[in-house]
Amino acid sequence: MPFVVKNTTFPSLLDLLAPHSCQGCNLIGSPLCDNCKKYIIENHKDHCPKCKKEKTNLVCPHCQGLPPTFTIDCRNHLLGNLIHDLKYHSVRALARPIAEIMNTTAPDFSHYSTQDNAFNTAKPQNVYLVPLPTIAKHIRTRGLDHTLLLAKQFTHLRGSHYHISPLLIRDKNTVQVGSDRNNRLLQASSAYQLNPKININSSATYILFDDVWTTGASLEAAYNLLTSTGIENIIIFALTYSEN
Repeated sequence: MPFVVKNTTFPSLLDLLAPHSCQGCNLIGSPLCDNCKKYIIENHKDHCPKCKKEKTNLVCPHCQGLPPTFTIDCRNHLLGNLIHDLKYHSVRALARPIAEIMNTTAPDFSHYSTQDNAFNTAKPQNVYLVPLPTIAKHIRTRGLDHTLLLAKQFTHLRGSHYHISPLLIRDKNTVQVGSDRNNRLLQASSAYQLNPKININSSATYILFDDVWTTGASLEAAYNLLTSTGIENIIIFALTYSEN
């Protein structure tokens, strides 16, 4: 994708009356200034969320059985702080610059084949971004669904081959914060089900999207569920990963 760092977020009246300060450098005027956005993009390296090693392709050569994954940064770095403010403090103005970071750093998934583990120049496939569903109670409390908001911004920037698909719905309102990996795996295995109202395009690429890979339990459970439908091209896109 082209290297684009221009800030295209239009200020609201509230922004003009009580302007944000940049989360990176405290510059008044925007929750993320152009220089800090550029810093995140220029220092981006795709790491395996499981072994934490840097990789040059979507499949980690060190982690057998791990699905193709793409990450942007560590959860404890600036991008993680931005997502935290969007998610828990409802700073909606952060959605656009985060989506611009996603658009600039992420490869064009429409040209990727999981069978060959390679990008090619063949005719692009349709890409369906599948946000992991947020618990309804959390959406009501926070006033927004941050993953869906980011997915909408990202697909808008990507163009006609990229779409949002609400293919997954929550089966249980299980909260995983504070759980260890074994409990997360147990909870995640029954947390999602397929949305019966959504048709599946088996020839398309499906991107499972979430803000953070902690233990990977939720994303891997969702991946297994999508795999069971016969979809072949499935990629995990986690914006950040935990250091531990």
